[in-house]
Amino acid sequence: MLKNRMDKKMDNAIYKLFEEVLNKELISIIISNSTDKERISKIKIRPVLLRGELCFQASEYIGVKIYHSNYRKEELLLKLEDWFEGLFRQAEISTKAGSATLLTSKKGKVTIRNKKAGANTPAGAVDDQLLHNKKKNYILQEGTPLPFLVDLGVMTEEGRIVKAKSDKFRQINRFLEYIEDILPYLEKGRELTILDFGCGKSYLTFAMYYYLKLLKGYQINIIGLDLKADVIAHCNLLSKKYGYEKLHFLEGDIASYTGSHSIDMVVTLHACDTATDHALYKAVTWGAKVILSVPCCQHELNKQVKSDILRPVLKHGIIKERMAALITDALRAELLEKQGYRVQLLEFIDIEHTPKNILIRAVKKKAGEGENSGQQGRKELDACMEFLGVSPCLDGLLQNGR
Repeated sequence: MLKNRMDKKMDNAIYKLFEEVLNKELISIIISNSTDKERISKIKIRPVLLRGELCFQASEYIGVKIYHSNYRKEELLLKLEDWFEGLFRQAEISTKAGSATLLTSKKGKVTIRNKKAGANTPAGAVDDQLLHNKKKNYILQEGTPLPFLVDLGVMTEEGRIVKAKSDKFRQINRFLEYIEDILPYLEKGRELTILDFGCGKSYLTFAMYYYLKLLKGYQINIIGLDLKADVIAHCNLLSKKYGYEKLHFLEGDIASYTGSHSIDMVVTLHACDTATDHALYKAVTWGAKVILSVPCCQHELNKQVKSDILRPVLKHGIIKERMAALITDALRAELLEKQGYRVQLLEFIDIEHTPKNILIRAVKKKAGEGENSGQQGRKELDACMEFLGVSPCLDGLLQNGR
């Protein structure tokens, strides 16, 4: 029935190809070359195990947002007609057995090119993907040695990923994917200033410079800021060694930093407790177009939150701590929206590795896109904070300044 319905409108070769590759040996499918990028620009598909059942996760890229949906094979095949009946013209399919490229012309002619896998395809690669839900088509590929990843201990000189640093390698690529999504908001005609608060050993700072400057051709000036003098000195030595002339590291504190007056993008990863709030406040006062923040150690509201209605829940310390952390980041997102940002809360690292896995991604709205700072919205936010008995640091900074 399904096959007969789809044959009427869509080339049967597309259906047959997907019917063949949607199995446990699939690595990934990237559907691209959209004819309506405002509606949807691309789709990424990968296999996942849900309660022991083989399913397929489709990630649809719509503007700066990504929508994830899980489908059984039969359900996903039903989506093909929507995707390939005039919307998408290309698909790149990678499986354990090989790869295939699907192309459709404006007149609907379908071309499929197949390529068998080489002898170097790692055995069990797909099984690992299904079991751990990790394998991806990375922006930075294993096998291509990058000096900063070698010196930071993530890669060997041959380009292999050090086993103990495999999670760090995935984290770096996940971070670059989130930057890739906001590239339309970064101008290419002038130098952009990017500030990385609490950069630490700067795995992500170096990767960001390499990606934006060397791979994407942006004119950028990146400043990394951290309190540890020895770490800053080491990062500056590495930056000089690689010839990264527009990547500098400074010793300093987030709250007291005054070295810049105009910033295009602010990054703050794992800044502890209210240090995140000070970084977000700085970003807002600078009018930063993009904010990427992964908060950590949200202690402030854990000490404040109090509600007679929620007392049966909050009496459990571990529950109170987790609820306070989620409430902290949700209120941060709401406060940023009130400042004219479009905000998303995204998963940065798989929850199995760390509970501190939420990334706040905020993009400054353009003129005419509307504001979220109306009186009614503020009343709702105040009522929410009053109910919870909390007064977030970021709200105080935005209302009173420094």
